[in-house]
Amino acid sequence: MAEEGCARRLCHLLMSPVLRVALPLSLLGLVIYVLCCQHPPQQHLLQPSEWDVAELQLNHTRLRQDPRLHWQGDPALGRSFLHGPQLDNGQLRVQRDGIYRLHIQVTLTNCSSSVKNTVPRRATLAVGICSPAGRSISLLRLNFHLSCTVSSQRLTYLAHGDTLCTNLTLPLLPSQNLDETFFGVQWVHP
Repeated sequence: MAEEGCARRLCHLLMSPVLRVALPLSLLGLVIYVLCCQHPPQQHLLQPSEWDVAELQLNHTRLRQDPRLHWQGDPALGRSFLHGPQLDNGQLRVQRDGIYRLHIQVTLTNCSSSVKNTVPRRATLAVGICSPAGRSISLLRLNFHLSCTVSSQRLTYLAHGDTLCTNLTLPLLPSQNLDETFFGVQWVHP
């Protein structure tokens, strides 16, 4: 009979409204904890060898006889570097397919707010894929609009071997100052 009384009390406790709500909630909490906390999502962090990034400065070692700007990248030169992409005759060539963040800023030499009106109305800076010929396409076209500086950035898909060219309207000269004229890419996604 003592056992029957224990069983009745246990049944009464299990049927109480508080336990009917608390028990399923506790079980649900335990399941969520096991699923979320015991198996954290794995994140793929890029190793430095997997970064494709370049920050370039203007290479002004030759006279501008064509509209193409030539770039250089080397930590010994200051704040420029190449990790992954390569330079091919001063033009940036990517080594891996993917989505890249492209950025550029060009400031004109001998240009100030007092002489802005001397900037030709059609002065433009263009960035595009110039090689291979089958993928030749314009990526950015920036008009100076009587300003001394243009800058822009965008995300774009680039394929292995794409060579980026930057063209500035002749006879304009870009500033050699590292803070005023630079060009770069960063691989962000396959």
